Amino acid sequence: MKLSREIKTAVLVIASVVLFIWGYSFLKGKALFANYKTFFVTYTNVEGLVKSAPVTLNGLAIGKVNDIKINETDGSIVVELQITSDFPISSTSAAVLYEPGFIGGKQIAIEPDFKNKTLAEDGQELSGELKLSLTASIQEKLVPLQAKFETVLVEVEKLLQGVNSVLDKKSQENLKITLAELSKTMVEIHAASANVNSILTDNKSDLKGVVTNFKKISNDFAKISDSISKADLGKTVKNFNTSLAKVDAILLDLNAGKGSAGKLLKDDALYSNLKSTTKEMELLLQDVRLFPTRYINVSVFGKKNKPYVSPVQDSVFVGPVKGAKSKEK
Repeated sequence: MKLSREIKTAVLVIASVVLFIWGYSFLKGKALFANYKTFFVTYTNVEGLVKSAPVTLNGLAIGKVNDIKINETDGSIVVELQITSDFPISSTSAAVLYEPGFIGGKQIAIEPDFKNKTLAEDGQELSGELKLSLTASIQEKLVPLQAKFETVLVEVEKLLQGVNSVLDKKSQENLKITLAELSKTMVEIHAASANVNSILTDNKSDLKGVVTNFKKISNDFAKISDSISKADLGKTVKNFNTSLAKVDAILLDLNAGKGSAGKLLKDDALYSNLKSTTKEMELLLQDVRLFPTRYINVSVFGKKNKPYVSPVQDSVFVGPVKGAKSKEK
């Protein structure tokens, strides 16, 4: 079966038209034989958003921006979204305009509302939200900082003016002299540190010996403390407290006049008797010294003992009794 020239020409024309329409749709980002839904979102500002910008859901591209128009009534921007994914989008889902990075334009992310089970219909308008980009966020935070920085600069300028007014020529000369003296001091400190380093280097062996001795002393002290800890100081202190308690009891008994020692300290009659006895003993010793023949009589020829004569004075002996020698003879 042969086709006529007219049929071939018609088929060629139809194929050319189809290819042209498909190519035009492809260049515009439209798919001829794909099912898609169209949604509309209204924004106040879409700076950086262009047609064919991707529409994402959790980072996955599910469509694109098909058209951007201006609402002549209030000047708002109406964006047409073409969603090619079959993912169920609820009617209360939000279309967030955001900037994914420093380079590139803006995109739109769908934030679905999983609580609402009512699906958005084709041609429905979704609520639009604007998320500040990193650059805009930084700029928003830098604006108040810039104002504060300008205020600080003004205060610094005033401070410098005050310093310049205080530092006259004489003060500046004094400041230069002070800085020069400070430089000399730093040089001297550097020299002193060098001398200290040389001294430490020269006496390194001696310092090592001192450190060794100190280490030995610390070890000995550790041994002594160990010995003290093993000596059971608690028991010793307890025994000492017991002894102090006994001494305290003895002192209380003495103060109360108990026992022989307590009576000796507290009994006045005992003290008077001891005093009287001591005095009588003294008189007896005095009489024995002055008249020994009254107590010891040794006679070779049988001489009779003389009768006892009481002492002349009954008091503490101061000197020889008058007439004692003549009577003894």
